Amino acid sequence: MSVAAIIGGWATWAKLRGNDDDDWCDRLNHVYTVVLVIIFALFTGGGQYIGEPIQCWCPATFTGTYVAYTKSYCWIKNTYYTPMHESIPLDEKERERREITYYQWVPIILLFMAFLFKVPNMFWRMLSGYSGINLNKIVDMTGSTQIGDPDKRDTTVKHIAMYLDRWLEHNREYHWNILVRMRQKASRLCFLCNKREGTFLTGLYLLTKVLYVANVISQFFILNAFMGGFYSMWGFEAIDSLAREYEMKESLRFPRVTLCDFEIRQLQNIQPWTVQCVLPINLFNEKIFLFLWFWYIIVATSTCGNFIFWIWRTFFRMNRSRYIRKYLKISEKLHGDADRKLCQKFADTHLRDDGIFVLRLVGKNSSDILLTDLVSQMWEIYRDKPMIRKALSNESDHRDTYA
Repeated sequence: MSVAAIIGGWATWAKLRGNDDDDWCDRLNHVYTVVLVIIFALFTGGGQYIGEPIQCWCPATFTGTYVAYTKSYCWIKNTYYTPMHESIPLDEKERERREITYYQWVPIILLFMAFLFKVPNMFWRMLSGYSGINLNKIVDMTGSTQIGDPDKRDTTVKHIAMYLDRWLEHNREYHWNILVRMRQKASRLCFLCNKREGTFLTGLYLLTKVLYVANVISQFFILNAFMGGFYSMWGFEAIDSLAREYEMKESLRFPRVTLCDFEIRQLQNIQPWTVQCVLPINLFNEKIFLFLWFWYIIVATSTCGNFIFWIWRTFFRMNRSRYIRKYLKISEKLHGDADRKLCQKFADTHLRDDGIFVLRLVGKNSSDILLTDLVSQMWEIYRDKPMIRKALSNESDHRDTYA
């Protein structure tokens, strides 16, 4: 098998996209941003290692080997920037203060940033399996039923509903003692405390959301330290420059023309040289990091807003029954006050946080039509349980007696 065939088999969009066990905002972080940053890393790395990353204006006495040595040395050693209208500082410490230290490491820092965007998704995939359910398999199965034979579709939806019902029953608490009561109280404060309280997946997902938020915010601090302290407000500076119709002839942040100091030993004599160099790669670095600044603002705003939205619909219990009631009304499964009360119990005591969470993920990765059918099937299974049938029968007899 050829190398091209191997690469083609792995480098597919499905492999890069990963599982569908999260929402669009998560994929904005760990798929689209990662792919974008990796493309920029390959582009800047190609410019450094394939093309000519630096060109230096050497004295006429320099031969070809001298010129090659000068370019290699000045690329490895940091150059420094002094505007043309200013004189070159004589103090060596001042020259060191003006050094540009980032351009050699741009591909590496971009790959590191891409890895950080992938870490929360890796965390989610490693730990979500401990819930006892294969979320990716559930989402794939529901997605594959949207187009196909109607009979086979209904059978698959029913099997998924039965599987989810068994999973919910398996994770129920069957004992009642002081230790269980303590864990129940702790689970109200920390979702990860007790899987049998039906909060493990929800809490783990919210913690993953926190990692996404922390990562995208920390990217600004990382790049700010990497660029020398100007990056966090750089986008606002660019907007202000455009608003004032002010175009800089030479970028102070990503200078293209810099200076390089080096010494040449000739026998016992050491001769210092200062040459002027051009960094063509900085022309692209400036545009790349400016684009990434605005892109990170969009990702950070979306991620923070999405996290707040998940917090709101998770911590307010009324959102559970409201969410289930919506789909049961569409399928016309609610009849009278008894069904509405049972729907509240179905959402709060049977599905609980984790069941609602799984249904939300299915809905976000399939369609409302399929989710309506799945909720209806789970509702029918719940109503057919012996304890629920007995409770409904007693309530019906009670109404008939008073009637």
